[in-house]
Amino acid sequence: QVQLVESGGGLVQAGGSLRLSCAASGRTFSTYVMGWFRQAPGKEREFVAGISRSGGATDYADSVKGRFTISRDNARNAVYLQMNSLKPEDTAVYYCAAKTGLGVTTEAVRYNYWGQGTQVTVSS
Repeated sequence: QVQLVESGGGLVQAGGSLRLSCAASGRTFSTYVMGWFRQAPGKEREFVAGISRSGGATDYADSVKGRFTISRDNARNAVYLQMNSLKPEDTAVYYCAAKTGLGVTTEAVRYNYWGQGTQVTVSS
């Protein structure tokens, strides 16, 4: 089992940057595929980015490609989301998630563990 705690959210102007962090407990962090999801008010939770267990493979939602970068540090039990060129439509609660098994997936139901979320607000 793994526990996830996100940090780094906040209020930023459009065009600005934020870096989200997700700290994981346990000694088996490297065995989990990790993902970032977000949920805006009145909308369903959506996939943002995912990274394989080794960090060698990543996947992004079309809406964030070229602006966001996911990375992980298995020695520190952490995964990160660097968000650049932020837009007001990026405003949401961002969640870190972990899944067992191989392969990055965009489907939230396939992720076994979730953090509590961190709010990102982008003003225009």
